[in-house]
Amino acid sequence: MATFKGYERPEGPAGIRNHVAVLPSVACANGVVAAIARAVPEAVPMYHGHGCGRGGADLEIHQRTLVNLGKNPNVAAVLVVGLGCEVLRAEGLALGISLSKKPVEYFYIQNEGGSRRAAAKGVEIVKRMLAEAAKQKRREFPLSEIRLGLECGGSDSFSGVTANPAVGLAADWLVSEGGTVILTETTEMIGTSHILERRAKDAAIARGISERIAAQEKRTHEILGPLASYVIAPGNMDGGMSSIREKSLGCIIKAGNTTINQVLNYAEIPSEKGLVIMDGPGYDIESMTGIAAAGCQAMIFTTGRGNPIGYPVVPVIKVASTSQLFEKMEDDMDVNAGRILEGRLLCEVGDELKALLRRVLDGEKTRAEINQQDGIICMYTLNPSF
Repeated sequence: MATFKGYERPEGPAGIRNHVAVLPSVACANGVVAAIARAVPEAVPMYHGHGCGRGGADLEIHQRTLVNLGKNPNVAAVLVVGLGCEVLRAEGLALGISLSKKPVEYFYIQNEGGSRRAAAKGVEIVKRMLAEAAKQKRREFPLSEIRLGLECGGSDSFSGVTANPAVGLAADWLVSEGGTVILTETTEMIGTSHILERRAKDAAIARGISERIAAQEKRTHEILGPLASYVIAPGNMDGGMSSIREKSLGCIIKAGNTTINQVLNYAEIPSEKGLVIMDGPGYDIESMTGIAAAGCQAMIFTTGRGNPIGYPVVPVIKVASTSQLFEKMEDDMDVNAGRILEGRLLCEVGDELKALLRRVLDGEKTRAEINQQDGIICMYTLNPSF
């Protein structure tokens, strides 16, 4: 049985990192969270721009996202900082996170006498949480506990023939070891529904895939009209891509060739093993938040134009689609899949990626972690704010 060295959690799979997270319930608490992070740089601040002014589906999505981010296996303990008058209550978020049985505390800035006193209280709590987390040691766990998220951003015309197929080999390997792989970015599945449906475990999963992709395609037509087929970034076009369908064909190769066992809502934690699809946007930063909230301990991110972004609590492995990009941004890239264009076998790059993933699971830092490219918590929304 293949294993990795991780940190045990009271409920759910093991973590590959042992972070103490400081989570604002609302954007108005970001300043206090920043003050805590300045005083205790070992803690991980999870800044975001939401928590109030929304309702309906967006409120449900944001509640689920923030709670499930706190539950991510790489998080050992969580402090939730609320303001006191927001819609998303710190108490409710802390209660949801506590179902994972990990340490979680909360307070409201307005109840603590203002930002300075609130920050001082937060520093005290976080130092105590860090001391407890430091007592945990890595031990062996089966690879079947790993959830791996797949992402592509700043793609070019080579992404679909070098980086993404190499990632597909790694995805197939992890599924064969009993692990879970999450493919998302529904926008970048437009035009490939017939391919993905054929890989579904049963008719219900196939119908779920079809409905999610159709809904996303309908939305792009409603917003972009006759330009819907070009719902790709200008940089993608500069990199040689012609349409969303071309990008989609390259995108889904990241998920290899195994059976699709489940379709998830955005930021939902899977209940099935193997390959699953999560409904979500193509916008990288919102997509990565959904992956982290779904409980992935690691992400693999392919890029053709060069994207250095990482994520606050999840290691992100960057795979360059060309040697030109790898050499230009060597400090940001972990794997050079461009060597496939120069005669290297696809399986050799796939093996290199698998070996790196195993080292990252055991604790080796990715380039994004070394560069502290942590990014922010950017959450999916369906409607404008009030």
